[in-house]
Amino acid sequence: MARNKHPEETVEKILAVARRLFAQKGYENTSIQDIVDQLGGLSKGAIYHHFGSKEDIFDAVCRQLGEENTALYAAIRDDPGRNGREKLKAMLETACQNQNDHDFVSMVAQTVLDPRFLRTQFDEVISIVAPHYVQPVIEEGLHDGSLPRAIHPKELAQAISLLLNLWANPFFVPATGEEMQNRAQVLRRLFEGVGLDIIDDEMEATFFRHTARHLSGEEDRP
Repeated sequence: MARNKHPEETVEKILAVARRLFAQKGYENTSIQDIVDQLGGLSKGAIYHHFGSKEDIFDAVCRQLGEENTALYAAIRDDPGRNGREKLKAMLETACQNQNDHDFVSMVAQTVLDPRFLRTQFDEVISIVAPHYVQPVIEEGLHDGSLPRAIHPKELAQAISLLLNLWANPFFVPATGEEMQNRAQVLRRLFEGVGLDIIDDEMEATFFRHTARHLSGEEDRP
């Protein structure tokens, strides 16, 4: 067999197919053969040349999603053209529509309520999302005067991150479409209560529409 001169292209192809199937069918319901069938001629041996198991493929897909999210939120955090308030609002808008987050939860739908999985998600929110992305933006808003000073940046960042990543996510806390609409309204009032008037009618409606589409099983992608 001829040596593959572009192994990185093969890896990317495998990950792209696996990522789509994991999001559509879930990790547990996707087999290595399912992935092979969508690879346009690549063999099962080609997969095992690069990945030792389906779990290894899943880990690589998760790393890819994480890297994309890191780049996405870091770009907002480090944007010199926005003040703190504008950055925080942009992060919320992005969180409301982030396809990667919904894809990830769809991949692990069968294990999403596993206590170990939930603990991992909680730890990541507290140790990574809140301190490295949300808190710096809040602190910037306090310094530039675009956010009110009567708040505690660390605790507020943790509360916002936990609410958006866990409580406001219907995959972690199941809810009907009407209940998701109620959550969007509650989030808005909670934010306003600490002086953050950053959720407007459009964002509230976007949050509801986006989560409602996923609850009904509709895809955002064409």
